[in-house]
Amino acid sequence: MDEICFTSRRSPIIACNACISSDQPLATKIGIALPVYFSDILQHGGNAADAAVAIAAALNVLQPHTTGIGGDCFCLFYRASDKRVLGINGSGRSGANATLSKVKSMGYSNKHPLPPNHGLTVTVPGAAAGWVDCTEMFGSQKMTLSEILNPAIRLAEEGFPISLVMSNLWEQNTYLLKGSRHGYELLLDGKSPRAGEVMRMPFLAATLKELATNGKDGFYKGRIARRIIDEVSYAGGCLLLEDFEHHLSASDTILTDPISTSYKDVRLWEIPPNGQGLVALMALNILEGFDLKALGHNSTQYLHLLIEAFQLAFADGLQYIADQDHYKTRLQDLLSKEYAIKRRSLINHKTALGQYVSSELDHLCDPGSDTTYISVVDQQGNACSFINSNYQGFGTGLVPKGCGFSLQNRGLNFSLEENHPNVLAPRKRPYHTIIPAMLTDINTNELLSCYGLMGKFMQPQGHVQLLLNMLEFGMDPQKALDQARICILPEGISQKSTMDHVLAEEGILSSTLQELKDMGHIISGPISGFQRRDFGVGHIISRGQWWNPIKEGYRMKNVLWAGTDPRCDGIAIGF
Repeated sequence: MDEICFTSRRSPIIACNACISSDQPLATKIGIALPVYFSDILQHGGNAADAAVAIAAALNVLQPHTTGIGGDCFCLFYRASDKRVLGINGSGRSGANATLSKVKSMGYSNKHPLPPNHGLTVTVPGAAAGWVDCTEMFGSQKMTLSEILNPAIRLAEEGFPISLVMSNLWEQNTYLLKGSRHGYELLLDGKSPRAGEVMRMPFLAATLKELATNGKDGFYKGRIARRIIDEVSYAGGCLLLEDFEHHLSASDTILTDPISTSYKDVRLWEIPPNGQGLVALMALNILEGFDLKALGHNSTQYLHLLIEAFQLAFADGLQYIADQDHYKTRLQDLLSKEYAIKRRSLINHKTALGQYVSSELDHLCDPGSDTTYISVVDQQGNACSFINSNYQGFGTGLVPKGCGFSLQNRGLNFSLEENHPNVLAPRKRPYHTIIPAMLTDINTNELLSCYGLMGKFMQPQGHVQLLLNMLEFGMDPQKALDQARICILPEGISQKSTMDHVLAEEGILSSTLQELKDMGHIISGPISGFQRRDFGVGHIISRGQWWNPIKEGYRMKNVLWAGTDPRCDGIAIGF
C-alpha cells in the first residue's frame, strides 16, 4: 500500500447536546444516529454507557484486528447526577491451572518468553462481561442488550466497506490468521480485505446474537466458551469451563474505585492496577514541579523533562502494577506529592538519566496500537471513557471455530520471575496496558474532558501529553491531538531491561532531536507515515473552553468540543 501522508487539517467538532468520537465513522454514527437501517443509541433514549458498548461491539466488526469480544475492556463513567467518576475493570484472569512451574517446565522464562500465539497467553476474555456490566451499572435502562448490540450484528451480517488505515493494519496482521486453524473466518477469500471491499462476518454475528439473547451466560457457559477452550487447548493452553464460570462469580468485583491526582486546577482520573494508569498520574506529579509552559511546546528542555518523568514513573509502574487481589500496591505512597518531589530531584536538566528503569516485562516493548478507544458525552452530561483491546494485532490469532473473533494474548504481560508482584499465578489478572482517562475540575468536580489514547506503553504517555497540550499550551482538543508526540519504550524488541529508547514523531524539529541526543537520549525519528500509529490514536471530548487562557467569557460550560486523532480513520459527531 502507498505510504500515507498526514497533510490535511481538521477543525474541532462543536456541539450543544451530546458527542461521540471513535476510530470509525460508521461506529460513531451508530452511537449518535443513523437512518432506520440501523438503530441509533443516544437519540433513542440511550445514554453514554449504552452508546459506548454499542460502538465497542461495532468496532469488533469493523476492525477486529484491534479489538473485540475475545479481548478485555476498561471503562470510566462520569455520573452527572452526583458528579462522581466510577470505573469498571473488564479484564480477565488466567486459568486455575496456569502456574509458573508449568510454564518454566516448558522452557519459558523472562529471557525466553512465551510465543505471542501460544495458548498459555490467553486469559479469560473479559470484554463480553464488561459490556453487559457497563450497560447494567451505568446504562439508561431504556434499551435492551439486544437493541444495543443490534447495529453491530447487522453490520456483521450485511457487510461494511473496509477503510484505508484499517485495511493496512488488517494486512499487517493477517499472518496470524493464516497460521490459525479457523483464521479464515476473519479473511475475505483467504486474504485480508482491501480498502473499499465489502466484508461480511456471519460467524461473529452469531456470537453477538448469543450474547444479546442470553447475556453473560451466552458467552461464558455455552457453545462459545467450549469452542474457546477447545482452541486454547489445541494451542497448548489450559483454560477450563470452570475458569469461565469463575469469571462470572467474581464479577461482583468488576466495579472499581478509580485513582486520581491533581494538576493545577484539574484532576486526572485513571483505572487502578492492574491497569497502568498509575504511570500517567506519577509522571504528572513529577512534572508539576516545573514551569513547562515557559519552556515552550516540544522544545528540547520540555521533551527532556517528559522523557525523564516517564522513565521514573515506569520504573515504579513496571515494578508494582499487578492484580490487587494478589498484591496490594501502596498506591497512596506512590501517588503522594512528597514522593513526587523525591523522584523529581533525580532529574538533571542537562543530561539523560540513561539506563535507570528496570523492567521485568521485556515482551511489552512493542509500542503498537492494537486497541480501540471510545469517548461519549450524552445529553444528561454523563460521560463514558471506554477502551477495548485484543492486545497484539489479532491477539494470538487463534479463532474459536464458528465464533468469528480472535483471542487476546494478555498473558504475555505476566512476569515469569518468582516473587515479582506481577508473576504468573492461577486466576490472576496480568499487568494491563489499556487505560481510559477522565478529567474533572478540582474544585467543582464538573466534567472537563472524557478522553483516551490507545497504544500499549504509549497510553499513559499520551494521556499526559494531551493534557499538557490543552492545559499548559491552550490547545483545543483537535489541535492537541494533531501535535507530534514522543514515546519511550525498551530498546529493541526483546530481552532488554531499560526504558531508555525514545521514538520521535515527524513534526519535532531535527535540531531538537539532535540536542536530545547530545544530552544522552537514544532517539529514533522522525517517524512518519503509517508508523505514526506507534504514537497512539486518541479521542477527546471536552465540556467548555477550560483550556482557553482567556478564562472570562469563554467558559461556555454546556458546549462540547471534540477532536479525533488524524492517525486513524475516525470521526467525531455531535448534535
